[in-house]
Amino acid sequence: MNLLQGKRILLGVTGSIAAYKTPHLVRLLKKNGAEVRVALTRSGADFVSPLVLSTLSEYPVAVEFVDSAPGSMWNNHVEWGMWADAVLLAPASAHSIAQSANGLCSNFLSAIVLSAKCPVLWAPAMDLDMYQYPAVQENFRRLEAMGHTVIPAESGELASGLVGQGRMPEPEALVQALEFHWAQRGPAKGKKVLVTLGPTHEPWDSVRYLGNKSSGKMGKALAEAWARQGAEVIALVGPGAERPNFPSVAVRPIETALDLLQEVQALFPSVDAGVFAAAVADFRPSTREGHKIKKGASLPVLELVENPDVLAWAGAHKTRHQRVVGFALENPGGQALGREKREKKNCDALFFNSLGEKGLGMGEDLNQGVWMNAQEEIALEPQEKTKLADWMVERMMHEWGWK
Repeated sequence: MNLLQGKRILLGVTGSIAAYKTPHLVRLLKKNGAEVRVALTRSGADFVSPLVLSTLSEYPVAVEFVDSAPGSMWNNHVEWGMWADAVLLAPASAHSIAQSANGLCSNFLSAIVLSAKCPVLWAPAMDLDMYQYPAVQENFRRLEAMGHTVIPAESGELASGLVGQGRMPEPEALVQALEFHWAQRGPAKGKKVLVTLGPTHEPWDSVRYLGNKSSGKMGKALAEAWARQGAEVIALVGPGAERPNFPSVAVRPIETALDLLQEVQALFPSVDAGVFAAAVADFRPSTREGHKIKKGASLPVLELVENPDVLAWAGAHKTRHQRVVGFALENPGGQALGREKREKKNCDALFFNSLGEKGLGMGEDLNQGVWMNAQEEIALEPQEKTKLADWMVERMMHEWGWK
């Protein structure tokens, strides 16, 4: 699901060295399907070429109300403001923030902001002492009281050579901030979803463990897909797994199957759905040594005990209003086992996939499988896990009447 597809983004660029990042930002916005217009302040044009931004946005860039070229037309700030679905000021200097916070208008960009009827987002960029200055902080509060969004500056090395908060977030983070803006209005708004992902590690001694090759990519994609639909997501992430990265996803790390069960038992009663994509180890060592086991005259004996079945627990304890989705990875030809698992563990749906498919499944970027519910089974062709996750989340909402 691409939240920026077809959206009209007006990018305002003010006087800050961080303006060098804006060509990349424009390219990312376009890549995500957005239409982009760019307006610069005069000082913004000192840091980044209007010609570059015009070429990348495929639209004339405005700096003045009337351009200097003979026969130039008046740039209508009202039309620009009404055109936009969102205005993003990045970088936003302390001066530009102060102007708008106090209703002042001295250039074409500030006129757009004061007349815009769409959401306005600010990405401040300035030195750390300027960022913390009481009047600047007060201006942030003023803008937020007007309904604007102030994206917190990041910490790091600044142009002054100092290190602290004041860096404009990277273009990828700004694109995500825009996505989050629309995600909060998504069809799953008000729903809370628990997603488990990655492997579990079952310690044997102080350095060794039993584990598997799960990367957590499928679960990460599912958590982010739910968040883009507007849900509040809690992600229980196994060791070494890729972590979801979206503002409405709360990440909680787990290590063992027992850790996972404890978290699920605590959290599941408060959620609307649980999506159990984690590759949980079926067994764990019966004992855990507190030191590294050394080689000796005889081989050590590793005794295993069965881990609790987290999915089965959720299926057994779900209420009439809750939904549970399981995942099953089996040897080739084991589709009947997936069907049996869905029924036995009381899952509303289950995604089944087979081992042994080169370039697909555990640890890979692609996957394929069969979506199973009580009424039908749908075979899904090989595709990127992100696209597969979008399909599954859309399917869940459709089957559950959430859309």
